[in-house]
Amino acid sequence: MDYLPLFLDLTQKSVLVVGAGEVAERKISLLLRAGANVTVVAPEVGDGVARLRTDAQLAVLARGFRPGDVEGNALVVAATDDEAINESVFRVCKARNILVNSVDQPQLSSAIFPALVDRSPVLVAVSTGGNSPTLARLVRGWLEARLPARLGGFARFIGGYRRDAGKTIVDAAERQRFWEAVVNGPIAEAYFRGDEAAAHSQLESLLAENSDSQGGSVTLVGAGPGDPELITLKGLRLLQSADVILYDNLVNEQLLDFARRDAKTIYVGKKRKFPGVRQEGINELLLQHAQAGRRVVRLKGGDPFIFGRGGEETETLAAAGIPCQVVPGITAASGSASYAGIPLTHREVSQSVRFVTGHRVYDHVNLDWPELAKPDQTLVIYMGLTWIEEITARLVEHGLPPDTPAALVEKATLPEQRVLTADVANLAQVVRSAGVNGPTTIIVGKVVAYGQGH
Repeated sequence: MDYLPLFLDLTQKSVLVVGAGEVAERKISLLLRAGANVTVVAPEVGDGVARLRTDAQLAVLARGFRPGDVEGNALVVAATDDEAINESVFRVCKARNILVNSVDQPQLSSAIFPALVDRSPVLVAVSTGGNSPTLARLVRGWLEARLPARLGGFARFIGGYRRDAGKTIVDAAERQRFWEAVVNGPIAEAYFRGDEAAAHSQLESLLAENSDSQGGSVTLVGAGPGDPELITLKGLRLLQSADVILYDNLVNEQLLDFARRDAKTIYVGKKRKFPGVRQEGINELLLQHAQAGRRVVRLKGGDPFIFGRGGEETETLAAAGIPCQVVPGITAASGSASYAGIPLTHREVSQSVRFVTGHRVYDHVNLDWPELAKPDQTLVIYMGLTWIEEITARLVEHGLPPDTPAALVEKATLPEQRVLTADVANLAQVVRSAGVNGPTTIIVGKVVAYGQGH
């Protein structure tokens, strides 16, 4: 991090601007909006700065810069087109430990002006460390388009309830949960659609309902097959408000960047031959943290209820009386197929889909082979890489035509995704030759040919 982002209170603080052209005018306008007492020093004053001098309390010294000018200022801005002057200003300020910004010259700056999204009192600052002001402005534009116009008003709205919430909800963690419910729920929705009366009413009701005796809860959130952007909005909102997050090895760890900084993250992944935390241990962790009054998110790859052992976890929680909800996710089957361009159903060749797991139980792939080998359906096999030879051989053995199209999708939805195709009789050989490591999803059926531009 080249610069530490800070917000300065410049109200009634002295700020010096060296220069009085168009660039200086923009900086002066911003400083005046922040409440600063601005002094400008420049031999000549441009029309824009002259207008500001007329409209605002702005002192102008019509002469060249002198080292003593920087004394007593909280910030100095060098905004001339003469690099020698800007460098002189920088050296003087650096020697006196005064913050200085040389416009568009990060090498001569101890402070830089970010691109601002102003929804006062909400401010978002975007900086590239001086490397590309154009990129900073572009990112600001993206944020401007996404942030509600009434965001500043909403900040003032909830600020009006801070004292009441502090008195009513003594426990700090419970109070934080209360505010997250306000910001992430129907109260915010009501305010942003212009129904302030409903927002006030709902917030007061929620405040009345809250107490320090509330217990913990668990939410099983489907993280999707890999691409972090595939998590649902509800899943993301709950992730952002969690006290504790348990995640497995199929979860893209970029999603953890959305967690609160004080949230506890616990890796509970399991891999073949490396069992990690056993399911019983995971269940115990869920109980332990929920019973301690925490909001727990169990972040699971794909969908929690499709080969994700979500049923075992909800059963454990229900037996202990722990509130639990499940947020579905995009499962590996739909994610793999979509990103590989393979339709799982097609009215001409497949009107049903079967999801099965190729994971061995008691050293045996225990599947209903005659049913799986029936034509005109799509077969999606999870965790089938290790036993792909046995799986494909048994399908053919039980009547599936050897030339049935098949595909294996490795690291689905991620940038390094690979799709390998062959007929079902030869898929295993193609996969082994390619050195696939996984995670993988196998798709068998005539729909695979449609995905390859049939």
